[in-house]
Amino acid sequence: MKDTIETDILIIGAGPVGLFAVFEAGLLKLRCHLIDILPQPGGQLTEIYPKKPIYDIPGYPSVLAGDLVDNLMEQIKPFNPGFSLNERAETVEKQEDGRWLVTTHRGTKHLAPVIFIAGGLGSFEPRKPPIENIEAFEEKGIEYFVRNPEMYKGKNIAIAGGGDSALDWTIYLADVANEVSLIHRRTEFRGALDSVEKVYHLVEKGRVKLIINAQVVGLQGNGQLESLTILHDTEGESQLKVDHFIPLFGLTPKLGPIGDWGLSVDKNAIEVNTFDYSTNVPGIFAIGDINTYPGKLKLILCGFHEATLACQSAFKIVHPDKKLSFKYTTVTGIEGM
Repeated sequence: MKDTIETDILIIGAGPVGLFAVFEAGLLKLRCHLIDILPQPGGQLTEIYPKKPIYDIPGYPSVLAGDLVDNLMEQIKPFNPGFSLNERAETVEKQEDGRWLVTTHRGTKHLAPVIFIAGGLGSFEPRKPPIENIEAFEEKGIEYFVRNPEMYKGKNIAIAGGGDSALDWTIYLADVANEVSLIHRRTEFRGALDSVEKVYHLVEKGRVKLIINAQVVGLQGNGQLESLTILHDTEGESQLKVDHFIPLFGLTPKLGPIGDWGLSVDKNAIEVNTFDYSTNVPGIFAIGDINTYPGKLKLILCGFHEATLACQSAFKIVHPDKKLSFKYTTVTGIEGM
């Protein structure tokens, strides 16, 4: 195993919760290595909505998702974690010495006594509308995530959906794009009432075109998206000229290979003990959106709490003969822990 990466805690998922776990582990002088299928750290915050503001991070009245990731990376820099990016954890095997051997789909081997699964929603894919030739226009006018809002500056865009994401991006892009149309199959929205009111206010001011009781059924363009065919419940078909179409119907989460690791799973989430967020398999913990327990809230700040408690139990596994004494960073600082 000379080419195997060895660490104290192997973290599967480099989203915000996985990154914060590195910090809490570092305070206990535990080394961490992270595996993530995405090409960069940050998880959904980086991949899906880096420019979207987050309002429920303590100490930040508002922080862009991408900036939060940058800050977390800066916070864990003193602990020098390792990363295996663009790799998916495939198999896990218990070794004779009690450690876990995790191999990725690229064949990279990792050895650690403790595993933290911090995979967020797991392997996720966008829910695509059932339009016959939609794949032909992907990345050619159709995007399922808003990664860089500036690419829509001065453009005519259409957003489809009735949830928070569709409402939030309609509000945000109304200040960026030349024209924003929001298309929804119903008259009522599933998102926050405040966001719905903001959208209707923008409609009244002529900054958003709202098309309800309708759905996109056709796409046209010569190598690049040029227009949509919209089917109204009562008015029949119409054409809408656009440069971009952003269908936001949510994500389909999948545990992927982790689902075959013998963990107790309920509705695509891993069941944990809230004492320390351990799973039914000793030495494996699940933190963040990928776990489930009574009263679970899928919030980043809750994942931070879960990571903190999991690290306390991880220390006892890594150093069974050492006594763990809790100390405040205000007293010890970072380097002194």
